[in-house]
Amino acid sequence: MSDGAPRKKYPFWLGGCAASIAVCFTHPLDLTKVRMQNSPQKVTTFGLLRGTLVNEGVRGLYIGISASVLRQMTYSLTRFAAYEEIKHRVTPHHAGPDSVPVWLKIAAAGLAGAAGGIAGNPADVILVRMTSDMYRPADQRFAYRGAIHGIVHAVKEEGPSSLMRGLTPNVVRAILMNSSQLASYDFFKELLESTGYFHQGTLAHYLSSSLLAGTVATTITSPVDVIRARLMNVRGSESGIPELMKALRREGPMFLFRGWVPSWIRLAPNTVILLTVLEELRHLVDYVRGDR
Repeated sequence: MSDGAPRKKYPFWLGGCAASIAVCFTHPLDLTKVRMQNSPQKVTTFGLLRGTLVNEGVRGLYIGISASVLRQMTYSLTRFAAYEEIKHRVTPHHAGPDSVPVWLKIAAAGLAGAAGGIAGNPADVILVRMTSDMYRPADQRFAYRGAIHGIVHAVKEEGPSSLMRGLTPNVVRAILMNSSQLASYDFFKELLESTGYFHQGTLAHYLSSSLLAGTVATTITSPVDVIRARLMNVRGSESGIPELMKALRREGPMFLFRGWVPSWIRLAPNTVILLTVLEELRHLVDYVRGDR
């Protein structure tokens, strides 16, 4: 995205806005992924999607969308803003971002991911609970009407610490996601370009690199993503660890890859939509500034 020119400064909230737009398209797959991770039985991706559509209608596919958008406006906003700021601070004066070594970009992405994971944890807890409420007995459901309602009730009934459930695996996941996605994306761009069949900046080159990077990132983050979802869905003072150990004994290590398919299907279009919208928002800012 850079040609070595000095870095332009854009509003810090652009990443959050772009991610919020993208998640409106991919939320049904996010819902499916979380439900698969918390399901007491083994289910398939398309079976769960079909069941949701039949039993709850089209609106059922968008349960928890308010929490999903809130998550993007905290998690993604923070990670994009932090990454750009960190990258700017380690970039030599009068040099472009491309002059930063790849390992330093990976470190910056990991640090930014950690900050985003902390900022987005409360919304993540509410998102997991809203999308997985169907698995609870009727008298034990959270029944949150929306993201803000969920946050208020969680604090009132369980205390502020309830919004930090699953924080450690959430932060680890955010670090792994940012770092693996960035490193593998750069690697695949260079690899595909070296074949001679792809040219830098073309749609085919961009889409292929994104899909391959999404596959790597999804696989690396899947185990910690499952653990995070299980811990966040626990009520009150329960630790959630005994249930994780039972699931491990009952289903074997492969339960840690539950929801991999919807995660991958979600991540690929989400990445493409997010980055495309982000670039267009930046072009809009340039247009308003008169830089184009």
